[in-house]
Amino acid sequence: MLADFHNHSCLSPCGSLNLSPRVLAETAAARGIGALALTDHNCAKNCPAFGFHCGRLGVIPFYGLEVTTLEEVHMVCLFSELDAALSFGEFIYSILMPLPNDPEKTGDQVYVDEDDNILGEMEYFLSNAADVGVDGLEPLAAKYGGLVIPAHVDRPAFSMSSQLGVLVRGPWAAVECTRLPPVIPRPPPAGGGPAPAPLPLDTLGYPLVTGSDAHYIEHVARRPFELDAVAGALQPDGPGAPADLAALRQALSLREKQK
Repeated sequence: MLADFHNHSCLSPCGSLNLSPRVLAETAAARGIGALALTDHNCAKNCPAFGFHCGRLGVIPFYGLEVTTLEEVHMVCLFSELDAALSFGEFIYSILMPLPNDPEKTGDQVYVDEDDNILGEMEYFLSNAADVGVDGLEPLAAKYGGLVIPAHVDRPAFSMSSQLGVLVRGPWAAVECTRLPPVIPRPPPAGGGPAPAPLPLDTLGYPLVTGSDAHYIEHVARRPFELDAVAGALQPDGPGAPADLAALRQALSLREKQK
């Protein structure tokens, strides 16, 4: 099936107000996505509405967050249980830098119900860093039953390669790239001329996935990946039931690895 585990909604300050959880699920389903995650910045408040619409559409939902670590590395955290994602999200929000959001400058941060009615708005700017490092995030997510995938590791900002210089080893279920094989683009020389050839990124033999990192409707399903799994394995109790995270780990382990 096609899967896409990195998507935002109107809750993320950099996301479009038009990209509600309903619109995300409906658009992804129409574009052939069978397993989908909502991963707003440092918050999971839109996951209940997202789960409702995935169930209605026959899409297997994974609930998540894109956590910004102390090093300003973006990390996708995924959960199969809605309550676990909400609890983890509440904890991450409690350790988020307490800088109030200014909607006029940085964007709205609204969470909504199943019918796109606004229920509230988050006070703190959600794109800030949480008080947890790269090495401490996975053990924390695991306590809530989740798994961690480093996000867009081949990007020149908010990635392991940009912030730490390399991909670091950890208990990652997979590594997300914007392109396969992953390379690091290099800027053109200061004096002008063409940019040097991009450098290959060592992904340490981890399974590789891509993610749409959708912030607008037109971004939805732009970079899905093929997951070697069937619905019955990922959702053994049928549509509307929680997904099986162990089955997801197994399916991810079969993904392409860097040679």
